[in-house]
Amino acid sequence: MQSHRNPFSCMRRLFCCVIGKFTNLIFPHVSPYGRRSGIRGEIVIVQSSGQPADPVKSAFIQICSATTVDPTTGKGKLSEKAYLRYGKSNVSNGEKTTTYKIMFRVEPGFGTPGALIITNQHEHEFFLKSASLRTPNNQTIEFDCGSWIYPFVKTGTGRVFFSNTKYLPNQTPHALLKLRKEELISMRGDGEGERKEWDRIYDYDYYNDLGNPDKGKEHARPVLGGSDLHPFPRRLRTGRPPSIADPSTESQPNMVNIDNIYVPPDECMSSKKMSEVISSSIQAAVPFLIHGAKSFFEQESSSFESFDEVHYIFSGNRSLIVEEWITENLINVLPPKVFKEITYESIGAPFKSPLPQIIAENELAWKSDEEFGRQMLAGTNPARIQRLEKFPPTNKKGKIGAMIESHIQDNLDGLSVAQAINQCRLFVLDHHDYLMPFLERMNAKDDCVYASRTLLFLKNDKTLKPIAIELSLPSPYNGDELGTVFIPARKGEAAAMWQIAKAQVAANDSVYHQLISHWLQTHAVVEPFIIATRRQLSMMHPIHWLLHPHFKDTMHINALARNILMSSGGILEKTLHSAEISMELSAELYKDWRFDEQALPADLLKRGMAIKDPNPYNPTGVQLLFEDYPYGADGLEIWVAIKTWVTDFCSIFYTDDDSVSSDQEIQSWWLEIRNVGHGDKCSETWWYRMTTLSDLIQALTTLIWTASAIHASVNFGQYAYYGYPPNRPTLFKKDIPWEGRVEYGEFLKDPDKYYLKMLPGKLQMSLSVALLEVLSRHASDEVYLGQRSSSMVWINNEEVGKRFDKFSKELKQIEKRITERNRNPNLKNRRGPSGIPYTLLYPDTSNVELKGGITGKGIPNSISI
Repeated sequence: MQSHRNPFSCMRRLFCCVIGKFTNLIFPHVSPYGRRSGIRGEIVIVQSSGQPADPVKSAFIQICSATTVDPTTGKGKLSEKAYLRYGKSNVSNGEKTTTYKIMFRVEPGFGTPGALIITNQHEHEFFLKSASLRTPNNQTIEFDCGSWIYPFVKTGTGRVFFSNTKYLPNQTPHALLKLRKEELISMRGDGEGERKEWDRIYDYDYYNDLGNPDKGKEHARPVLGGSDLHPFPRRLRTGRPPSIADPSTESQPNMVNIDNIYVPPDECMSSKKMSEVISSSIQAAVPFLIHGAKSFFEQESSSFESFDEVHYIFSGNRSLIVEEWITENLINVLPPKVFKEITYESIGAPFKSPLPQIIAENELAWKSDEEFGRQMLAGTNPARIQRLEKFPPTNKKGKIGAMIESHIQDNLDGLSVAQAINQCRLFVLDHHDYLMPFLERMNAKDDCVYASRTLLFLKNDKTLKPIAIELSLPSPYNGDELGTVFIPARKGEAAAMWQIAKAQVAANDSVYHQLISHWLQTHAVVEPFIIATRRQLSMMHPIHWLLHPHFKDTMHINALARNILMSSGGILEKTLHSAEISMELSAELYKDWRFDEQALPADLLKRGMAIKDPNPYNPTGVQLLFEDYPYGADGLEIWVAIKTWVTDFCSIFYTDDDSVSSDQEIQSWWLEIRNVGHGDKCSETWWYRMTTLSDLIQALTTLIWTASAIHASVNFGQYAYYGYPPNRPTLFKKDIPWEGRVEYGEFLKDPDKYYLKMLPGKLQMSLSVALLEVLSRHASDEVYLGQRSSSMVWINNEEVGKRFDKFSKELKQIEKRITERNRNPNLKNRRGPSGIPYTLLYPDTSNVELKGGITGKGIPNSISI
């Protein structure tokens, strides 16, 4: 039987079909047949200077369901592709952004979006700032992206971003579970090949990139890490080929272009910050990067003749020749995209250095014994001093111990040595045992280094009075050591020799500060935590979100430091008395490093600067020996604030100990940190077991404290104290003028001039000052503790916001209390003779935009310089 169709019915169907398709084109969320619905999206990208026009127009995005699984893939259902078209541009605070409004077509039952996948089909990368989605039921879903999107032809894959809702692994929506695991696997890589600019791969390697044996044997350096002799934390693997002369050493990058130093794109500092760092670094780096500087080296090799002449390095005149080099050669040193952002004015500004605080208020305060002792409590290295618990402070019995005791007995306010120890009033700054094995090598090249022990007495006003300095060298005859003890003196030759002995101590403390307190115990030890976090904690994990701001720029700064500052012939080898042994010394001290002792209360107890407090309501569990210890007093308040914030945060996501021990990502994270990142320490029993919520809170608090407060305390005061080299020298070119030597007559004739001749020449001193000025600067876009970047979309959890506000408010109260303590005339160590208030642990939570420079205060969230 033949079928007959109603012509009107066919026309009606045709009409509906045409209207339906037209409607879908204009209003994709409308679907007459219910086959498709729409989700509105808003995508924000940042336009970079020099970026090709509209690379985004070749990019498309798909959103992934968090609630509906596609049975063919085992992942969440995907929307249709949506291309970025017709964006609207805006400029705010110097940042140009373009916002694209798009519509995603999805099938019925798509559910709630939980991820988006963006694919860049252009030949250039672009920066995706954020995205937000609006579902048909008016639910808003935010995505904090903040990442570069590289071309698909380079990456071979689209880029995945998860929404701002955070989940523990066992709480992950089933539709996102597979995507969560795949994203982590992709970031681990296979450990093969050389990393390229667009690779988002995090893997570990030894410090095998410090030497450059292809330049000659004198540039060979041992591999740090992976051995009992030179244990060290791991660094990020770059995969550069081995050097020709030594296959165990990685070849050096081409430093004519600093872009050749690989770090994953998400770890790179902004181009704005890079231009700031380069502009302020030129005076330190140019002499080492540009050839043909011999005349300037020769001209500036002479010593200063007087302390007044030292002010020469702050006059601005020292840089005239260097400025000529810059204008002629800078374009050959920097990549074009960085060079474009550096103006002549920004280059010229850093050469006019401000007067260091140590001499700004009182030019002679640095010479006083009181200031010398105060800097051990409130200077740049305030966590080395310790209480003396036994006497003598050496395993050598007999002459040295008896000599020290006879010298100090009259300086203890009527107490015996035993009474002073029992009353916790004797302290020691010890730079002896770890230095002694290295001294012969250090002194083989005309440097003059001594191992030192300094004894100090706590006076009734709680200031520290140095009472004896022991300087030692290895004996060339019997394997023993030669030691001399210096005691305080106020006049004549003895006073001048005492000043030289204090300078030797300051040099040891300065080198320890740079290599151990600063580099090893903040920069180096934190990098493995960053790598492990990226490899083992999904971006969906709440702990990843908690830690993310405390890792900002650290890997990039570390990579630059390894290649410019710490490599063979680098700036640190030129300016520290440890020279080419510097990183070996750092590895030697890593043998004593313990993660649990980086917690401030544990550190204070270990050094005897605090005792256990029986009061169960004391959140720190410790009590300082004396209140006027600025680093300890301010630090304990910051420690409690961080721990309270971490506790509040973790309690939102973890209900008990089982929820921690069953968190597979946290367990893998901690296992990798121990066994790989700090693999040379994996057998130690002091690592937290990570089986309880308390373990997790303590580990996270210690990590955040290290990346923020410890680094701030040892970094941002450098220029204030080291900026005047006589106060904190880092090496000596002439020996102590011992009686009976030719130099002794020169010393007697003019002790001050002889002291200055002991210091490096004008060029080395200028380079050292320039470097310290760079390191002491805050970036203009710095984000401080208790703050979140204004560009950062908040985590999708109201309770987290409330707890963070509580944290920020507590930090503001701490600022007030620090200010009050600094005004208290009874707390003499807060300012001392130099008049420098202790603000290195002042959080600086003010909301001033684009603040930066040398402020002497502020705790950045991360190790960002």
